[in-house]
Amino acid sequence: MGTERSRQVRERLLTAASELIAERGWSAVSTRVLAERAGVGAGLVHYHFPSLNALLNEAALGVMASVAEQTLAQLEGTTPQEGLDLALAALDAYPGDDPASTLFVEAYLAAGRDAELRRGITAVLERFRAPLADWLRAGGIADPEATARVLASAVDGVMLHRALDPALDASAVAPVLRRLLVPAHPTDKEQG
Repeated sequence: MGTERSRQVRERLLTAASELIAERGWSAVSTRVLAERAGVGAGLVHYHFPSLNALLNEAALGVMASVAEQTLAQLEGTTPQEGLDLALAALDAYPGDDPASTLFVEAYLAAGRDAELRRGITAVLERFRAPLADWLRAGGIADPEATARVLASAVDGVMLHRALDPALDASAVAPVLRRLLVPAHPTDKEQG
């Protein structure tokens, strides 16, 4: 029972941290405010995590990994063109001023000063790009590793820019990104 309760407290702390990062900004999250939001004593923050920064990192990386996993799940069983359309349509759920988009911006800013967070984000990106490259390879896309890097960067950039330019929705972005996804040997149907 103690292990289950411990897991629940840890999850409440991670949820509270991700909410507070989006609401207040990375540097404005304190142990006291975080503990209050999670409904636990401040001492439990340091009982479950080596530091407040470690907790914030884990919370942000968890959200980022979840978004990446959801995107990859949408690609299963699709062609590159179909998958891109599905992924971009899902991206429209992140208008730029939502909690997940704000958390991404805050995490990228914090990663500029935190090597551990930077390594964590890099690992999330690598776990996203490897299956993305495999999917592109299966779709006949030339140089799938490089294409995966550019495509992931472009989609990530669109998510970050949406707060500044709400017109960057799927309908605006898809025609441009589709040009990246031309098979190495297009069929007669794709050429015409």
